[in-house]
Amino acid sequence: MELTPYVEKLRAELAVAAETAGEEARALAERLAVPLESAIRLTLLEALSAAADEITRELAPGSVEVRLRGLNPAFVVNTRQSPPDEPLAAPATAPAWDDTAGEKGATSRINLRLPDELKARIDEAAARERLSANSWLVRAAAAALDAGAAPRPAARPGGTDLGQRYTGWAR
Repeated sequence: MELTPYVEKLRAELAVAAETAGEEARALAERLAVPLESAIRLTLLEALSAAADEITRELAPGSVEVRLRGLNPAFVVNTRQSPPDEPLAAPATAPAWDDTAGEKGATSRINLRLPDELKARIDEAAARERLSANSWLVRAAAAALDAGAAPRPAARPGGTDLGQRYTGWAR
């Protein structure tokens, strides 16, 4: 999907709106148009991602992903079909995450940096379950948090257990 026509349309609309305010406003709009282009593209991508998430909820067990190819998004539709007499296989363990929870409350976006090897393994696991990597990560995080107590920090090589270590000033 080419975003450039939409970005150009918004730039044209900005120019038309600025014309009504005079020459200074038009010049300012021209100077702001280029720096605003990345913000416009990002906003359009966020809207497309939100739409893909909504479609994925309705398309279950299929999914729709938005992937960035250069400067333009591409949609990847994954449909999961089963033979009419064979029900879809249930997951080995019931997911702890309620997929409808996003409809009940707000969602948050985070920027997660992963080693390439781990990212590839996550993508493979998500593909096996016919999920987007984002959906798979949400389920994995929820399952880890619902599994019990929070993980303890690892022991240091010198034998010092970080859970038993005290820091601070002493007299």
